[in-house]
Amino acid sequence: MKKYYSLYLFDFDLTLVDTTAVIVNCFHKTMAAMGFPRKKDKNLARLIGLPMAEAVGIALNTQDKELIDRFCHIYTKIADRYMTAGTHFYPETLPALQKLKESGARIGIVSSKTASRIEEKLQQSHCQHLIDHVIGCQEVAAHKPDPEGLLKALEYFGVPKEDTLYTGDHLVDAQAAEAAGLDFAAVLTGNTSSYAFQSLPHRAIVPNVGHIPHVMKS
Repeated sequence: MKKYYSLYLFDFDLTLVDTTAVIVNCFHKTMAAMGFPRKKDKNLARLIGLPMAEAVGIALNTQDKELIDRFCHIYTKIADRYMTAGTHFYPETLPALQKLKESGARIGIVSSKTASRIEEKLQQSHCQHLIDHVIGCQEVAAHKPDPEGLLKALEYFGVPKEDTLYTGDHLVDAQAAEAAGLDFAAVLTGNTSSYAFQSLPHRAIVPNVGHIPHVMKS
């Protein structure tokens, strides 16, 4: 008999919220401040979802840790000004989370973003009651596709793997779920195509998180 999950874990950027414009804008402002030439918006958008240091390394085509750290420091100051205001929940997100909560499910976020910035947006939007726990980049030593964040979430909630679904928009989300032994649902609100997800284990590939309450265990 098919059953619903008792724990739903979500990525944040481009899964629950649209941050494309604001993240690209913060990259542009940081690169300008450091004297780097402007990159194409679409190339920067493809970096969303990766750990910040990795994204910066790709954007600058460098492995220079000192340069990457300096970029991240300036970016953080710029993001402090623009990020939360420029982050917008997809229309389907809050109704889907509300439906899951009403079913008795527990909900967590596992993201490469800082937990404090996620929690700031939740509080600003008066929807923090829909999320039971947030794990961000500062709560783990290894970032996705490493499963550390997901495994920490399982430990926090005390829920079996087979009762947990992780949802994300990026291949690193699918890879992290596979490494953690969790079922995975892909949403197509990011920059990854349905075709790209086909080669990785998944329970569903859906247009947006509005479909997640209908995804059932096998």
